Parts: sequence; structure tokens; C-alpha cells
Amino acid sequence: MGIIITILVGALCGWLASLIMKTDGQQGAIANILIGIVGAVIAQFALSPLIGGAANAGTGFSFWSIIWGVVGSVILIAILKALRVLK
Repeated sequence: MGIIITILVGALCGWLASLIMKTDGQQGAIANILIGIVGAVIAQFALSPLIGGAANAGTGFSFWSIIWGVVGSVILIAILKALRVLK
């Protein structure tokens, strides 16, 4: 059941981040899921030390896991846009 929740939360985070970064038309559902999951990992490991360990992304379905997943996904999309992987 945990993997299904991870996929659903990843899809939601990736989709919200793609709307924020205006790349929604270029990405499909699989890309949203992957960007959301990788974005949550980025938020957990990169942002957590900066804010004192409060980024609990990827620990289940909660408001804060979605927020941090979206923040990490936005960072990932910005990196991909800078590398010209996404337009």
C-alpha cells in the first residue's frame, strides 16, 4: 500500500510543480510521478539540513509532505529547464 501512496503523492506533487513552472503541456503522467518522487527526495535530503530537519517529505500522505514534495519538484524542474531538458 505504501508504494501506491508514494506514486499518488508523487503524481500530485509533480503535477502541481509542473503547473507552477508552466511545463504541464510538455510532461505526461509518468514524468509527473517521477519528478514528484525525485522532488520529494531532493526536499528531504537537500532542504532538511537547511531548515533544521523539518522537511518530512516522502513520509506518507500529509500536508507537509505535499508542500515539500512540490518545493523539491519545482527545484528539479528549474534544474531541468536550466539544462534545457524541459522548455
